[in-house]
Amino acid sequence: MDTTPEAPSAPLRTYGGVAGEDRQAGRRAQLVEAGLNLLGAADGPQEFTVRGVCREAGLAARYFYENFADRDALAIAVHDHVVTDIATSTLAAVRATPGDARARTQAGLRNLVRKIAEDPRRGRLLFSPALGHTVLAQRRVESTRWFVHLLGLQAREFYGLGESTRVELIAQMLVGGLAQALTSWLDGTLRVDEAGLVELATEIFVKVADLV
Repeated sequence: MDTTPEAPSAPLRTYGGVAGEDRQAGRRAQLVEAGLNLLGAADGPQEFTVRGVCREAGLAARYFYENFADRDALAIAVHDHVVTDIATSTLAAVRATPGDARARTQAGLRNLVRKIAEDPRRGRLLFSPALGHTVLAQRRVESTRWFVHLLGLQAREFYGLGESTRVELIAQMLVGGLAQALTSWLDGTLRVDEAGLVELATEIFVKVADLV
């Protein structure tokens, strides 16, 4: 077996005053945005191939492979980017809101719904049945578990509770129910405006929290 260590990769050169690493990060962001455009298109997923993504991003294929091994790797990166952005901003909204459980719950739900409303591509990426047969199916399961964990953690911290199957079950039901409501809202079968959705969801979350 060859045990010769690999030579370190050469640093990316500065060009036009922009460091190579920054240019690469910029190209990666372009590819992620292009992937979101294609996966979250209003009329269903578009040509999500290496060629299709590169055409959408306006980049050569070599830049795709500079960042991703294949289209599945990009799909996962797009999904994780959206989930991380929503989760981070929602937690920030909750933590920035003083007061009772209702105020904090409403702040978090308002941020979450606004994130999806202002860019429906995010909602379609996370909830559209058209993507249920792709590599994102398992990723959705994992992100749902993560949101359940976050909700349970916030509840335990706020109410001063320890680990509890009861809290776990409630968090599972709330996250799953909210996901279904958002799916129906996005496809138009749940006819309520954004403010109404946030208000109703807040009431449900707060009332269910009494069961903790």
